Amino acid sequence: MPRIEFLRPDGSMCPGYYAQSGEERPSVIVLQEWWGLNPHICEVVDRFTVAGFNALAPDLYHGRVAQDVDEARHLMDGLDFMGAATQDIHGAAVYLQSQSSNAKVGIVGFCMGGALVITSAVHIPLLTAGVCFYGIPPKEVAAPADIHIPFQAHFANHDNWCTPGLVTQLEQEMTVAGNPPEVYRYDANHAFFNKMRPDVYKPAESLLAWDRTLSFFNKTLAE
Repeated sequence: MPRIEFLRPDGSMCPGYYAQSGEERPSVIVLQEWWGLNPHICEVVDRFTVAGFNALAPDLYHGRVAQDVDEARHLMDGLDFMGAATQDIHGAAVYLQSQSSNAKVGIVGFCMGGALVITSAVHIPLLTAGVCFYGIPPKEVAAPADIHIPFQAHFANHDNWCTPGLVTQLEQEMTVAGNPPEVYRYDANHAFFNKMRPDVYKPAESLLAWDRTLSFFNKTLAE
């Protein structure tokens, strides 16, 4: 498995899963769900590589992977969101730029990682475009209205965390701020993209969201 370590701005190292498509290709940072850097997230990295993007998933839990919901909640509650964005994710962006002659770096994340996409889009100027799957951070961490890069989002209509009302609010706030997002809503539950969650996984909706994500990144990063 292509595991690496890369430098954070504070001088320490962060582990991650990296796959390269080509030295002239654009890059994508892939952010984990609250479970950690598990096989599902590594597979997403590999899928991006096949699609023509260099991809890196920083291990935000630095080696830990949750085995159940209680552990996942504990790990997420203990994560410093701002530190993850300004250190691990920022370091990932710098590393990807060092590996390609194409300086464009996109970011995509799921659940907790989706919230961190918004956080990173607000606080990391190196990013070119962002795609969020069913995650919104508290406004004191990052306000969607402060996103100034192209932004696409995928949400589930049956979601008790990122509720339809919160999604509408995000869309309205970004539009009023002058950066209308590309928002898609699916007749599905939270985590519908995750193959490891057969209780909520929706193959057709997942494939549609994936195709839309690739189209968006090909437009914003590869052109």
